[in-house]
Amino acid sequence: MKPLSSPILDEKLKEHVLIQYLSRFTTVSEEDAHILLENLDVRSFKKGDILLREGQISPWCYFVLKGCVRQYYLVDGEEKTTNFFTEGTPINLYEGFYKNAPAKYYLVCLEDSYLSVGPPEDTSHPLATKFEPVCRLSSQEESSKYQEMLAMYMIHSPEERYLNLLKTRPDLIERVPQYYLASYLGVTPETLSRIRKRIMSK
Repeated sequence: MKPLSSPILDEKLKEHVLIQYLSRFTTVSEEDAHILLENLDVRSFKKGDILLREGQISPWCYFVLKGCVRQYYLVDGEEKTTNFFTEGTPINLYEGFYKNAPAKYYLVCLEDSYLSVGPPEDTSHPLATKFEPVCRLSSQEESSKYQEMLAMYMIHSPEERYLNLLKTRPDLIERVPQYYLASYLGVTPETLSRIRKRIMSK
């Protein structure tokens, strides 16, 4: 995977997404924000660009400033969607960086996207020491999200999973094709269509 050259991205948008995310873990001064933004390696990707393929080892992690990235596994020739990464979401590929292990899934851009690209822990960054705890807390949060998602699949019905999606990530309903949403929820597109009609009729 070879990213395109760094694009011109609206600084206010970049600042808003990044600072909003960091503020969940720590206080960010205007000076720190300026340094962070100056040192970000932001790259553009087109809709359909594959960031990672099964079997590849990636040294990079990503942070979504704008766009949507889908994660999926290929099982017996069928794509099984397991996550969507949108604005303000990190995409951590620790198995490649720390374990030198090949990926078991794919990452593909569902939209034209702007992503910050870099190693999981860039010690050369001017604020590396200051924001090291943020990286740790971010990893813990992402791990917790995966556990919650797994529990959702195990104890809730497809309709309950869809209702939870409406509550927690309503933007996906408009941005993601129904067949990808169905795969993510563990149902067929036909079943998802029936669920949506049933909910709308209530």
